[in-house]
Amino acid sequence: MRIDTLVVGAFDENCWFLHDPVAGEGVLIDPGDDADGILRMVGRSGARLTEVWLTHAHLDHIGAIEGVRRAHPDVPVLLHPADLTVYLNAGRVAEAYGLPFEQPELPDAPLAEGEVVRVGSHQFTVWHLPGHAPGHVAFIGEGHCFSGDVLFAGSIGRSDLPLCDPAALADSLGRLAALPPETIVHPGHGIETTIGKERRDNPFLNGAARVLRG
Repeated sequence: MRIDTLVVGAFDENCWFLHDPVAGEGVLIDPGDDADGILRMVGRSGARLTEVWLTHAHLDHIGAIEGVRRAHPDVPVLLHPADLTVYLNAGRVAEAYGLPFEQPELPDAPLAEGEVVRVGSHQFTVWHLPGHAPGHVAFIGEGHCFSGDVLFAGSIGRSDLPLCDPAALADSLGRLAALPPETIVHPGHGIETTIGKERRDNPFLNGAARVLRG
């Protein structure tokens, strides 16, 4: 499996492209902005785009969906249903920030805790990790964790936005902390890291329950 990334938009969001060169298939995770750049990344791989996976529906993670859909109208967009309210209100949030944004049409299929999703011969398990957003998920498998905005290198996702839940975020961080230390974390913003490094160096992960629960 190969993993490409493109940093997009006003919030420097990481859009990930996972592809299996043998199967010639690939999936996008969180196409947040710059649809043209994302489509070029997909095109360079030579892989056929099969699905779009969303960790959550904040505006900086979904802004390029319609641009991708115009080029690939048959590719389904997958989102946990608990984040549908966030998804439907993204355009209004973008307007409040004064950001250009194209509100995407509804997602095509739901994601669920424990579901197995695939790209070529590789598979990932969906973990529902609420707190930063009610329907936030991570994709975990083969030593990799695509953590969205739950866990960053040296930090964690915000818990003070509308529909955030600090206690749920603490529980979600506890689940991630139990992954093997060599697990590579691919976050929604910033650089890659590992679970072991974050256990050792990230003060929020070390004391997540205490910090977030007060």
